[in-house]
Amino acid sequence: MLVSKYSEPEFTPYDDDTLVVGGEPGPWPAPTATRAIAARLRLPGSKSLTNRELVLSALAAGPSLLRAPLHSRDSALMIEALRSLGTIIEEMPGDGRYGPDLRITPAELLGGTSIDCGLAGTVMRFLPPVAALALGPVAFDGDEGARRRPMRTTVDALRGLGVDVNDDGRGALPFSLYGTGSVEGGELSIDASASSQFVSGLLLAAPRFANGLTLRHIGASLPSMPHIDMTIATLAARGVTVTSPEPGVWVVPAGEIAGIEVDIEPDLSNAAPFLAAAIVAGGTVAIGGWPWSTTQVGAHLETLLPLFGATARRDGDSLVIDGGSGIRGGLNIPGIDIDLSIGGELAPAIVALAALASSPSRITGIGHLRGHETDRLAALAAEINGLGGAVTELDDGLAIEPRPLHGGTWRSYEDHRMATAGAIIGLAVDGVLIDDVATTAKTLPQFVELWTGLFTDATAATTTETVL
Repeated sequence: MLVSKYSEPEFTPYDDDTLVVGGEPGPWPAPTATRAIAARLRLPGSKSLTNRELVLSALAAGPSLLRAPLHSRDSALMIEALRSLGTIIEEMPGDGRYGPDLRITPAELLGGTSIDCGLAGTVMRFLPPVAALALGPVAFDGDEGARRRPMRTTVDALRGLGVDVNDDGRGALPFSLYGTGSVEGGELSIDASASSQFVSGLLLAAPRFANGLTLRHIGASLPSMPHIDMTIATLAARGVTVTSPEPGVWVVPAGEIAGIEVDIEPDLSNAAPFLAAAIVAGGTVAIGGWPWSTTQVGAHLETLLPLFGATARRDGDSLVIDGGSGIRGGLNIPGIDIDLSIGGELAPAIVALAALASSPSRITGIGHLRGHETDRLAALAAEINGLGGAVTELDDGLAIEPRPLHGGTWRSYEDHRMATAGAIIGLAVDGVLIDDVATTAKTLPQFVELWTGLFTDATAATTTETVL
């Protein structure tokens, strides 16, 4: 049994940070694959879509219903933050697969509150522009790790829009703002090189600005463009048309945001470790509910994983990855040389596979990962090297040389994707111990149950379909 720091649905902290696995405190022994697998899974909803739809529902002109939303720490933090600003969010009966649906009724936004961002980038970057529309002071803070995440672009953007912000010059959490009930909007230039979330946060709130917003990115690069495409698509579904007259410029007209009923797609980025498992263990993993068309970054797994020698196919509504005999079955998978700027959140899983490859890899375009839940480039290099690997940090990525790996402790750094990357390596390497697997509750509280169930069934050489 796993006892996380957070319990659904409110994710109330325990008195301490003890992780209990199998009744005993300590690190989690990552399961090692002993046979090829044949598994079918359905995953909970997308964190990126859930939190965007929650924000837009709070700003809408009428009620919204989110079907099959994600219930995780990140979404719970967003729900609690919006409620503190006055939004009414009610749990409604759903289909029982992913937890309750959510009915959101917008109300007048009021300040006089504090928002706990946890370690959620979507909360700390999406909600300050929303809070600027409230009347009264709003304070933002989060986990200790959140105070290290880049926030200067948000702070400077709010000031550029005429919002009174107090951050004591840090350009980071904690900070506070004083909302006057409205934001004029107009033209604004920002440097969003550190995260596309700076753009998305402004675009989501911009229809409620008195004069809309013409937003210009002036940085040298802009990572994770698909996330901005996702934001634009969610706005379009609610009647707000965002135009882009030139690359790096977005124009959002002032106007109503419609309340809608929307089905949240499964989280395709959370599918990465499960699909990668087919390459390591051998056999097949199918993820059900995989959309034919989507703005989710995880959709690129369909073309990325075949670079390691796997095959990808569609089977009804599922994406199936076939890893053949797998690394544990003696398969040598090739290294890759790729610019992953379009999908940096997939990098930990891709790097984990590269560490198990038989030839060198070079993964670039992911320099912005230094500002995620942790410095993911430094963390991946440190943990793989700690198991005997040879990973070198580059200005914009990682270079991985093939080396035999051995067991040992894998540190998670309070980062859900670091924990799942360690689990991937643990499939091929005996004795990998994940120090804090409970951090996966950030976006997938069911990770341990899904993962251990997957490989228990693999040991028995059976086919399973796990649905939570």
